[in-house]
Amino acid sequence: MTALTYRYVALTDVGLRRSNNEDSGYASPRLLAIADGMGGAAAGDLASSTAMNTLRTLDRELDTDALTALEQTVRTANTRLGDLIREDPSVEGMGTTIEAMLWDGEKLAVAHLGDSRTYRLRENHLTQISADHTFVQSLVDEGRLTPAEARTHPHRSLLLRALLGRDDNAADLSWIQPQAGDRYLLCSDGLSDMVTDDHIEQALRADSIDLAATELVGLALEAGGVDNVTVVIAEFLDADAPVDPDLSSADGRPQLVGAAAEQPRPPTEQAVTAAPPPDLDEEELRYASRPPGRRRRVRIGLGLLVVLLVLAGAGYGAYRWTQTQYYVGTDGNQVAIFRGVDVDLPGVSLSSVTEVTEVAVDTLPEYSRDQLEDGIPAESRADAEQIVTGLGDLVEPTPSPSPTPTKKTSGAPEPSSSASSRS
Repeated sequence: MTALTYRYVALTDVGLRRSNNEDSGYASPRLLAIADGMGGAAAGDLASSTAMNTLRTLDRELDTDALTALEQTVRTANTRLGDLIREDPSVEGMGTTIEAMLWDGEKLAVAHLGDSRTYRLRENHLTQISADHTFVQSLVDEGRLTPAEARTHPHRSLLLRALLGRDDNAADLSWIQPQAGDRYLLCSDGLSDMVTDDHIEQALRADSIDLAATELVGLALEAGGVDNVTVVIAEFLDADAPVDPDLSSADGRPQLVGAAAEQPRPPTEQAVTAAPPPDLDEEELRYASRPPGRRRRVRIGLGLLVVLLVLAGAGYGAYRWTQTQYYVGTDGNQVAIFRGVDVDLPGVSLSSVTEVTEVAVDTLPEYSRDQLEDGIPAESRADAEQIVTGLGDLVEPTPSPSPTPTKKTSGAPEPSSSASSRS
């Protein structure tokens, strides 16, 4: 087998709608990695930088095989997140995706967790190597959605697995055998949600990986740039190939970008000084951590709209419209499907329970309870039932009887029966 090496590049941009970068990226002659933080005000940047700084310890000579080392390091990163959350409860709910490749000189050890992606361009043909750990991807796997429908599904951001500082949701681990001429792209969903695979493939065919990285980030920004966008690209070639002095990796130095490079403030300081952005878009809502009982701004706006319609003499029509809407919330300690809109108006009820499910609220993770407290909007009754199904997967199984007392761990089962959420 011909000896191989690779050239690399890492590039990130905060995007056009976010005020800070919660992505972290890293590229070196041994390690390629991306971590996409979640949690908004609850320190998504802290989560991704903590995970990335832990992964960077792999950039050295190892005393074990690459896949074992990668697995152990992901577990260590998870433990560190858990320690941070216990030390500062204000960051409860933070987490991060993980996408990492560790080169052992012959092949790549790969760890994948969340909805960041790995693509391979081989002989000018693009293939997605990773499989998203999302609720919508599970519907695609079951044949209930097409990939095209998944791209625009209203709940495409619901994660089934992520690094959350708990004793669950382990990463997918595998080996990849590269070939000379392969280009590998690791990217956050700020790229894959905004740019189609066809356009990613075209951009990856650029004359150099540096140009490809610039083109990919530019495409995400042109498409709206609603999220941070981070790309890490590696191009494999014969080990004796000359180094292109124009490449950013020509000096062989590691490239660290995003939150891990910016060294975010300690979580306690963030909790004191962070203020909510003036206009929460879909991506902000996806990441933002909300205290129980706080109504989303969109719901407040909806209530004002209803009031204005009533004042304009269209009260009955507005009420009829509300009764075509659905959302998932709580009825006592049970998850319930509601018809109407979750708006509080004096003397007016705009929603009613249509079904009380068997899913108990107190069996769900804290972040899911927060979502339910706010109400999870649905496009239809069928969509609401799908949301309930996803929440049902979050329920922690009752531990088997044991002769000695055991402490129940908080978390979700594996992806076929559990979920976690970007919230």
